[in-house]
Amino acid sequence: MIPYGKHSISEEDIKAVVETLRSERLTQGPKVEEFEQALCEKFGCEYAVAVNSGTMALHLAYKALGVVEGDEVVTSPNTFVATANGILYNGGIPRFIDIDPETYNLSTEKLEEHLSNSENRKNLKGIAPVHFAGLPCGMEKIYELAKQYDLFVLEDACHAPGAEYKDEAGCWYEVGSCVHSDAAVLSFHPVKHITSGEGGAVLTNDKNLAEKIRILRTHGITKNPRQIQDNHGPWYYEMQQLGFNGRITDLQCALGISQLTRLDEFVDRRRQIARRYDSVFKSIPEIKAPRVGDNCKHAYHLYVIRCQDRDRLFEYLLENDISPQVHYIPVHLQPYYQEKFGYSLGEYPEAEKYYTQALSLPVFFGLKKPEQKKVCSKVKTFYEQR
Repeated sequence: MIPYGKHSISEEDIKAVVETLRSERLTQGPKVEEFEQALCEKFGCEYAVAVNSGTMALHLAYKALGVVEGDEVVTSPNTFVATANGILYNGGIPRFIDIDPETYNLSTEKLEEHLSNSENRKNLKGIAPVHFAGLPCGMEKIYELAKQYDLFVLEDACHAPGAEYKDEAGCWYEVGSCVHSDAAVLSFHPVKHITSGEGGAVLTNDKNLAEKIRILRTHGITKNPRQIQDNHGPWYYEMQQLGFNGRITDLQCALGISQLTRLDEFVDRRRQIARRYDSVFKSIPEIKAPRVGDNCKHAYHLYVIRCQDRDRLFEYLLENDISPQVHYIPVHLQPYYQEKFGYSLGEYPEAEKYYTQALSLPVFFGLKKPEQKKVCSKVKTFYEQR
């Protein structure tokens, strides 16, 4: 079975983990800080805080940005539930902005329209754009709107390491540099560009925000002499707020450090695969390939087509040992969100229409040319036989 996504582990990755296994520290050791520094150097941000999952990164980032009971944060309905759940974990309320029909990202036009209504801004705290599939959002416009209305911007960049975008002045920025946001979140799940098994990180240029997240990931405890109130000695620590166990291990960070050295290679390979798909699917009228403008560089965590007769194509590919996927069921259609907030079908029509047509095809570093040819061949055959 050809999966839609798969990790790639090298001998160097294995060696890095084994060396850490033989070291004195398996967790809360030097590899965590080393990984964080490597992330800063790679993404061009000032600070990185590594945690045990992308979900935890979202949870702690929202909390550190000040989301409390009753605060609202707008995000896209076309995302994994963790983006919205992180708001709920802090007592906040997720609100959704429909997607752009071409990019499948949060629509900046609809966002601007939403923010222009003062009623919508009463309890609004921030904006959480999602770089869906690896295509950057319109960050310059989003940040401009956020500053206009005194809102934070937290990028869900879990799909987008290696992606870039260009501003109106012609300057290029790496997703994760946080030039147009307060922070960005990454995930290192095995189907992502790089993996640490499980893991995540918050990137930021705000020293105070980074420090808040560091304390939150370790039960709200600090041993920093400059922060504690009453130092009893070298053993002393203080729990200054209610935090969590969001720690990542040195084993995971050793793998992450090794994987990070291969990120450019991973992204280049995904782009090669995407170009081959594009060249085949442009001749199939029933398929709409991903749109990529001149102002951005796609990282292709996912290669998503919009296609006719999606459900039958999904089943046909499965029957031929190809495992596609659908990303995503709109969050507002999940039973929990419908029951808690009263969302119903028809509220975000572009996201709902997209969902009925979307299909994610295999795209990962180890996908072989014969395997991709098989995927293309089966898709073509399906539409020729209809």
